[in-house]
Amino acid sequence: QVYLVESGGGLVKPGDSLRLSCAASGITFEGYAMGWFRQAPGKEREFVAAITRRSLNIYYADSVKGRFTVSRDNAKNTVYLQMNGLEPEDTAVYSCAATLAVDDSDWYHRVPVYKYWGQGTQVTVSS
Repeated sequence: QVYLVESGGGLVKPGDSLRLSCAASGITFEGYAMGWFRQAPGKEREFVAAITRRSLNIYYADSVKGRFTVSRDNAKNTVYLQMNGLEPEDTAVYSCAATLAVDDSDWYHRVPVYKYWGQGTQVTVSS
């Protein structure tokens, strides 16, 4: 059974930081690139960041570039999303996902390339 379990979400104030974690089990973690997506109520799921198997390629949505950092620890089967300078528009359910896409794929921002998904963790940014 494949599990991707996100943690680290919560309620924070504008300008604060959070570090999300996604722990994977049931897959050969180092064989998968990992992505982060978010979805706010009434909105489509939005790509946030992706990181390839050995962290050689990293991708960010323009909306988070310079504020968020994605990383992974293959020994711990865990991918992280460090979120700094959070703003209310970052409020969403954040989900991690796993894909077998090649490192130089042009499609990491597309939902269909991801085979496995976590249930998500809520991030709320409010004053």
